[in-house]
Amino acid sequence: MAKSLTLLLALAAVFAAVSAEVYFQETFDDKWAERWVKSDSKQADGTAGEFTLTAGKWYGDAEGDKGIQTGPDARFYSISADMGKTVSNEGKSLVVQFSAKHEQKLDCGGGYIKLMPSTSDMATFGGDTPYSIMFGPDICGYSTKRVHAIFTYGGKNLLTKQTIPCETDELTHVYTLILHANNTYAVLIDNQVKESGDLEEHWDFLAPKTIKDPEASKPEEWDENEKILDVTDVKPDGHDDIPETVSDPEAKKPDDWDDEDDGEWEAPTVKNPEFAGAWVQKEIDNPAYKGIWEAADIANPEYAPDASLYKFDDLRYVGFELWQVKAGTIFDNVLVTDDVAYAAKFAEDTWGKNKDAEKSMFDAVATEKKAAEDAESKKLEEEAKATEGDDADAAADEDDADEYEDTGADATKEETKDEL
Repeated sequence: MAKSLTLLLALAAVFAAVSAEVYFQETFDDKWAERWVKSDSKQADGTAGEFTLTAGKWYGDAEGDKGIQTGPDARFYSISADMGKTVSNEGKSLVVQFSAKHEQKLDCGGGYIKLMPSTSDMATFGGDTPYSIMFGPDICGYSTKRVHAIFTYGGKNLLTKQTIPCETDELTHVYTLILHANNTYAVLIDNQVKESGDLEEHWDFLAPKTIKDPEASKPEEWDENEKILDVTDVKPDGHDDIPETVSDPEAKKPDDWDDEDDGEWEAPTVKNPEFAGAWVQKEIDNPAYKGIWEAADIANPEYAPDASLYKFDDLRYVGFELWQVKAGTIFDNVLVTDDVAYAAKFAEDTWGKNKDAEKSMFDAVATEKKAAEDAESKKLEEEAKATEGDDADAAADEDDADEYEDTGADATKEETKDEL
């Protein structure tokens, strides 16, 4: 289960035998585009999106909270940065951390980061580009709202077997992945541990330690029948002679029935209350029942422990490669380091410092939006009532005009009669 952040920091200290190092740190200033490379992927077919520097609609610090935002809708977004050297986390911890703000209330799309080896071609960085680590939130409809943690091992991309819920609101959240040199890990959101444990247990890196004995076979006398027929239960004599239907004893031949013309009268049939259906012999518990047979577990000859599941010897590039139906996610404060304590402090000094002010601005924007919507709704309602009133007045005027015409016509008729 999840450990406390304090315990994780203590564990990280055990592996910090060498000087802590920050491999990559990006807070997205005005020169960010000089450090990041937009991929050529999807450019030719016009489905490539853009990243724009912005703090968004709500923030705690107009400058400090600037990040890169996806846009427009329904696009592929691919961008990467070189960490400056090839990184190995052998014998020490590895921390991958970034923040994501789904300002658009993401309904379907990714929000994850990737770390790529030096052999990957970042000029064409796309969905097929080999990566070493993929980590972060993924949301699509009601069924997918989870944090992905995928490692490449033995040529396969392995997704964690744990379901780690992600944040789904419209505020900034920090996602942190920590790998330790003892083959353990932790996933944090907003500096709070959401999942942790053993890499071998939570991913299918290795073949299982045990398998069912392929040489074993079920003994002939093994009885898997939980129930058997009760030999003392005997079908009653005459059971099969009882008909399913009988003539209705309350039916009477109609008075106007003529046997010569109508044929011999027969009473209609009804269900026989004494008919019990097909006889079924009762079952009882089988005293010889041993359960469903399974072969015994034996050591798997193909299982080979690996003390370096945590280790990546070739990490060179950091990138975002995404598809979003509704764009608008803002990514910020990207960090790759071997220092768990530094990552926690970096999160507090960026996201933590501004999160309350961001929430206050978000609430203010929401309140203002609701007030505007209420005012517009009231305006439309008043306009509708005014229109109804105008229509009623017009109808009344029309009725008055018709009445005047009718009165005038009647007066003319009376005058005409008087003249005659």
